[in-house]
Amino acid sequence: MIRHPSPNVARRNQPILDRIRALKADHPFWGYRRIWAQFRKPEDPTINKKRVLRLMRKNDLLVKPNLRLKALRTPSRSKPKPTQPNLWWGIDMTKVLVQDFGWIYVTVVLDWFSKKIVGYHIGSQSKAKHWLEALHMAVNRQFPTGVRGHELHLMSDNGCQPTAKAFTEACKTMGIQQAFTSYCNPKGNADTERLMRTIKEELFWLREWKSPFVLERRFKEWVEIDYNQLYPHSTLGFKSPAKFEAEYFASHNTLLAMA
Repeated sequence: MIRHPSPNVARRNQPILDRIRALKADHPFWGYRRIWAQFRKPEDPTINKKRVLRLMRKNDLLVKPNLRLKALRTPSRSKPKPTQPNLWWGIDMTKVLVQDFGWIYVTVVLDWFSKKIVGYHIGSQSKAKHWLEALHMAVNRQFPTGVRGHELHLMSDNGCQPTAKAFTEACKTMGIQQAFTSYCNPKGNADTERLMRTIKEELFWLREWKSPFVLERRFKEWVEIDYNQLYPHSTLGFKSPAKFEAEYFASHNTLLAMA
């Protein structure tokens, strides 16, 4: 026997459903967990995660799985797990097509612990020097007094940019220890690869880009505000990368002061 919700239940659910639809309009690739996280603000009433799932399933608002996005290769060794910010970074590149212009290449540097984008470069080419610009931005932001001696590791694939002589020598000069994924194993840089997918789902795939200047401006706004400051990251307890990083340093500075 199929049980239908009472009119009172449907009436109570309607404002929740309206908000879910509005969130899905802005973030079509969000699943029910990230949608539910938006109801955890102090000013909102407590909403059960199962309730959000039930409403999204009933109204066909769930994200359908795409098996083509799942890497089936088996890693040959486990991926490093950082225990603090600025210990393991990942670097990678993706591209987006701009109508009547061509490809725009985006290189990002991600802190694996805080999930914060610490550096990036966007332009019409993707050479070793452009990867270095992204890395230099990250180093200047996170290590204003110098990175040498901080045991920073940088994970990348085996592409021509991170293995170029200029790039490897620059890393040695700064004291950054490079690490590379094993052959045909994107899971070795899984955190950074997942970020690339997020950039595509949250920004690149949502509109047709007609100006490289508009794309560059919007990308920088998305990185600094929408992602670093506001994005509810599931692995961080649905906190934003900037908030998670700030809370980590605040708690550890307090412990050091008490020691």
